[in-house]
Amino acid sequence: MQDKTIFMTGGAGFIGSTLIGRLIEHNRIVVFDNLSRNALSKLPYANHQNLTVVVGDVTDAPALEAAMLRADPQIVVHMAAIAGIDTVIRSPTTTMRVNLMGTLNALESARKQPRLERFVDFSTSEVFGSNAFRAEESGLASIGAVGEARWIYAVSKLTGEHMAHAYHREFGLPVVTLRPFNVYGPGQVGEGAIHRFVVHALQDKEIQVHGDGTQIRAWCYVDDMVDGVLLSMEHPRAVGESLNIGNARAVVTIYGLANAIVRVLGSKSQIRFVPKNYVDIELRVPNVDKARDLIGFEAKVDLEEGLLRTGKYYADLRAS
Repeated sequence: MQDKTIFMTGGAGFIGSTLIGRLIEHNRIVVFDNLSRNALSKLPYANHQNLTVVVGDVTDAPALEAAMLRADPQIVVHMAAIAGIDTVIRSPTTTMRVNLMGTLNALESARKQPRLERFVDFSTSEVFGSNAFRAEESGLASIGAVGEARWIYAVSKLTGEHMAHAYHREFGLPVVTLRPFNVYGPGQVGEGAIHRFVVHALQDKEIQVHGDGTQIRAWCYVDDMVDGVLLSMEHPRAVGESLNIGNARAVVTIYGLANAIVRVLGSKSQIRFVPKNYVDIELRVPNVDKARDLIGFEAKVDLEEGLLRTGKYYADLRAS
């Protein structure tokens, strides 16, 4: 991709800042972000001449619309959201407000862009509920009980998907929705399990596993996730679709993950089980056949290789 203007809400976050690294040399990038989770500031291209950072909040519709109009983008990537189980449970109303109003504001602003070629909307694998094995995009979303704080994030993101696809059907907005499955890797900020486990393992600190550790996840290395985003930005068959982006080969229990990190990093960390005070995801493994068949996506980085790369990044960071 070259000579495009790309507007990213939440672009200073983990996935957004990694995506910028793949695009910045040959495209103009405008990031709209409140910088609450700023992974971009530590990267070598944070002050690149092709990058503009606008500090703002997606719930501020006039500010978002003005920034997008100034940018005049061909592509909008909407990543801004409240995420992370601890944050969601602590701030459920903020989660709803940001994820619902922010998505609506981004869609409304994008609809007014004369050169718009693609709107990439980030949803979540959480829309599949607590038990999802080889979940297909066309399968039923299974959101938990009303009042259970865990599902506020999933409900808000699923509603955002419906809004995005409504804009596609009614206004012809060239929308594609992505459902990331447990993305990890260098530069992660926030509450991800691999990030937390790796940082503790490098310091030989205790690794705490919530519950009995039998919860099963499929882990997607961030470079693979970015490959999926790039394909969805360009491929004509992506328009109007929801796509799972993940690695169905990198499947392990949370306890198995903690042990793998200790082994791969040569750590002396002890693993301890601690009670969890929230509903958890018991099984989450994607079916990515649709993304492969439609846009040619295929995850390449297996779990052990991804853990090694992630460990090296955080070890180098500590040493610097």
